[in-house]
Amino acid sequence: MFHPEWQRRLLGIGVGMVLPLSPAIACGPDFPYLLLNDRQNTLAQLPEGSFTQEIRKLGATIPGLGGASEATLPQYWGTNDRLPDQRDEVEKAQLPDGVFERIQRLRALTDAAEVERQGVELPAELRLYTAGAVAFTQGDHRQAAEYFQRVLALPAEQRKLRSTWAAYSLGRSLAFMTGEASDTIDPELPQRATAAFEQTRKLAIEGFDDPLELAIASLGEQARLSLQAGAWSQAIALYASQAIHGSKTGSSSLREVGATLAAMDDQHLLPLLQQQAVRQLLSAMLLAGIQHSSLPAERLLKLIQQTGIQQLDDADRLAAIAYREGDYTTAQRFLERAADSGLTWWLRAKMALRAGDSKAASQAYAEAAKRFPDDENWGWRRNGNWLNETLKPKCRIEGESAILALERGDYLQAFEQLYRSGDLYWEDAAAVAERVLTTDELKGYVDSHVTSTPEPADGEPWNYWDRPPALRLRELLARRLMRDGRYDEARGYFTQAGQQQAAADYQQARQRTQSAWTDIGRAEAYFEAASILRHQGMELLGYELGPDNYVYAGNYPERYNSAQVTPDTGPVDTGGLLSVAEAQRWNATAAEPYRRFHYRWIAADLASSAADLLPERSQAFASTLCAATDWMINVDPQRAQSYYRRYVEHGALRLPPAPAFVFGVGACETPDFQAARKRQWIERGQTVTQAVREYRGALAALSLAVVGIAIYWRRRARKATA
Repeated sequence: MFHPEWQRRLLGIGVGMVLPLSPAIACGPDFPYLLLNDRQNTLAQLPEGSFTQEIRKLGATIPGLGGASEATLPQYWGTNDRLPDQRDEVEKAQLPDGVFERIQRLRALTDAAEVERQGVELPAELRLYTAGAVAFTQGDHRQAAEYFQRVLALPAEQRKLRSTWAAYSLGRSLAFMTGEASDTIDPELPQRATAAFEQTRKLAIEGFDDPLELAIASLGEQARLSLQAGAWSQAIALYASQAIHGSKTGSSSLREVGATLAAMDDQHLLPLLQQQAVRQLLSAMLLAGIQHSSLPAERLLKLIQQTGIQQLDDADRLAAIAYREGDYTTAQRFLERAADSGLTWWLRAKMALRAGDSKAASQAYAEAAKRFPDDENWGWRRNGNWLNETLKPKCRIEGESAILALERGDYLQAFEQLYRSGDLYWEDAAAVAERVLTTDELKGYVDSHVTSTPEPADGEPWNYWDRPPALRLRELLARRLMRDGRYDEARGYFTQAGQQQAAADYQQARQRTQSAWTDIGRAEAYFEAASILRHQGMELLGYELGPDNYVYAGNYPERYNSAQVTPDTGPVDTGGLLSVAEAQRWNATAAEPYRRFHYRWIAADLASSAADLLPERSQAFASTLCAATDWMINVDPQRAQSYYRRYVEHGALRLPPAPAFVFGVGACETPDFQAARKRQWIERGQTVTQAVREYRGALAALSLAVVGIAIYWRRRARKATA
């Protein structure tokens, strides 16, 4: 039995342990953006576009030319030229033993003619190309060009390894020659260099070796020549094609071109805006959020309107830029000239919402979703509050449309629109499934549309973080059915054998709490159910979102707040786009209590119910209350104190010696229900004995009376028979 001073210390420790657990999130995963968390902002916001996606409209794919890989030349500005290193890696891998070392020694020479003489034993393409490379390094671009032309003059079967190399290097040599001061400069050098770069791509498409992917690099080199000639549209198209084939250099070069254009004054930029490619490049940058102080959106929109062009192929993009700038008048003006693209209809939906026409907005959202391909991806971005979003426009549009469906009470449609996004807006879909749909509505959808889950490719059970949405949804339904007490239905929606067994064990324990013949049997069932919940409650009863956050394995506090109020401060109220009917559904499905790991309170209450049925002087009584206290002391110290006081007042002071009542994993003793049964019989016997002692006079009198009555009736019976 604890001394009173130790009892006070124990309660103080319980309170102290919970103080550091104030609600604060330090570091965590990249939490996704939640569409339903701030519904009005979600509908008003137009996300940044994708520069990568936008520049696909500026160039074209070249048939037969493959995509870029690790081998594609990176940016080689200044001293960052990676070409020699990549070249050496390729030559070492493709050439026979000894040949690579021989070429390396030749590259160390400074005289191309000497390279040709010393490399006489090498195949002609290797000897001539190496001589040209030495001349190029020495700055003799004319001699280098002659050697590269000699490589290309060889029969095709003799230059399989170095044809693309020679054509690309010829183009670079001729391009350098155009910038050299000379009285004998050939005015056709730019055209010849362009032809060499085009030949590079032609040779690669025909099957000549191109391990350095020089065909893709040639697009950028040719674009540079176009810029030097002032052919902006041609240069933009070439860089865009380079980017479309996967080269990061193409994309970065377009940004540089855009920055150069942005730095021009109005006098020089205005005539260039007559070119569609120039307009589209600048609008693509602004739409993607690539800002330049010299070209704010307002300036570009004003200059484009000054051009007087009536047919604007990018009017929808310009309208989007104006909308994001808050210039809704200009946005409407461009929208009236825009084609019926997905972006146009998306903007029409938002403009309709600004006008208060939800019906027109819903129709516009439907049209917008039809016009965006399922696989169009604008990439990953940081959204409000440093949240991340992988933006697939079709999914985002359907997600915004779901907000309107919720507002008008089409809850199942809203869920379907969010669920179709897969992982992107899973938490939004889960919020509707868990808190807005009724259990039967959700079950009906799952039974009709999510009858099975994908099998993992490796045959192993799904990793927790990789679970597909279908599996998550079925498990969410299973836990909801368990919370509703529909245990038989729930088990079939759990996918793992361990979960199914735990659900069955919990169901049987709960049933025995009502069907067991004795109080001790019912108490044992209560404690078994409590123990299952304490250790597997998240898997059996946990909410996918608040308050338990099963979606993150319970590792982080709730971050979902659909109604812009803190849920544990009271019922969800209407406000913004949250209707009265929807708020009622949220409140009807809230956890009780609305606390993180809410099932621990249920477990503690079950343990307390077990104590209600146990002899107060039994070890089992003390152990069940010890468990309840231990489970609550870090999350609800007030409730933990109530369990402990009950033990002190009704068990410990009458039970010498008191069992261990300390906290920590496994610290409480396991309840001995068999001993409790013996204790119960002992106490019953003691109760009878005590009653006999206390009322022995009355019992004696009663006994005499009974005996007297028996004698009286016996005598009477004899007289009657005489």
